[in-house]
Amino acid sequence: MPTELPFHTLDVFTDRAFGGNPLAVFPDAEGLDAERMQAIAGEMNLSETTFVLPPTDPACTHRVRIFTPRAELPFAGHPTLGTACLLASLGRGGPRLVLEEAVGPVPVEVRTAPGQAPYAELTSPRLPERGAAVPDADALAVVLSLEAADLVADFGPAAAYSAGVPFLFVPVRDRSALARARLDRAAWEAQVAGGWAPQVFPFCLEPARDVVHAYGRMFAPALGIPEDPATGGVAAAFAGWLADHAGAPDGDGTLRCDLRQGVEMGRPSLLHVYADFRAGRLSAVRVGGHAVRMCDGVLRLNDDGGER
Repeated sequence: MPTELPFHTLDVFTDRAFGGNPLAVFPDAEGLDAERMQAIAGEMNLSETTFVLPPTDPACTHRVRIFTPRAELPFAGHPTLGTACLLASLGRGGPRLVLEEAVGPVPVEVRTAPGQAPYAELTSPRLPERGAAVPDADALAVVLSLEAADLVADFGPAAAYSAGVPFLFVPVRDRSALARARLDRAAWEAQVAGGWAPQVFPFCLEPARDVVHAYGRMFAPALGIPEDPATGGVAAAFAGWLADHAGAPDGDGTLRCDLRQGVEMGRPSLLHVYADFRAGRLSAVRVGGHAVRMCDGVLRLNDDGGER
């Protein structure tokens, strides 16, 4: 059991400090078991904390385990991109890495330029799959503390998708309705918590010519995250909703979406989503964003694994 663990924090899906989604990365996590990783993630109390290990798959450059304050995740976007940017900045890989995660190998490209925050882009290890039926609009309005008229189906219905972690996508009328959304915990427990996709993502779209502009919020109390400022797993799954409802190309091409999140939390984030199509079918999903390195520190442990 290591007695001193170096760690770093980054703000992910932003090109400036104090935006995006904070992430803690422990780049030398050998000797830690899952119980200790979960305890450390709870101590860091960020949306996610990652632990870097030697790969067990020779096709991968690193193994990465991802924990929220309450649970381990098989895949998540902002931890994947932030960890890749950190490893590249530490000279431990890049510009192309393949991270071994529970969901499978995740290819990531890291691009750097003088005077700019590094940019990373992952290819989702899974294409989005659509989940089971979801509660009706009246029930979802109560879950989000909105009026039924605030939920719209003009550009597509509420639906659940997953690219590793399932999310319930709920279209709302406009950014005003999105800003007013508040998760009603009792209604969520009654209507959503036991379903296929307990993570709730209300969103709205704004007209655009070449790029879909979307704004969203993510509520995940089951994972110990009241609200998340930027969620790469959402972006990967959202490509499934976009493919079904946002005018996918008939032949080959790419549907692009700029997804903004975290505005209401004071941590504005920008996630770039690319849904690639071949012969009119979704063939790949890519998610990209910048990351800013914020803190470098050491977590000290006693020999028995407790804090010193």
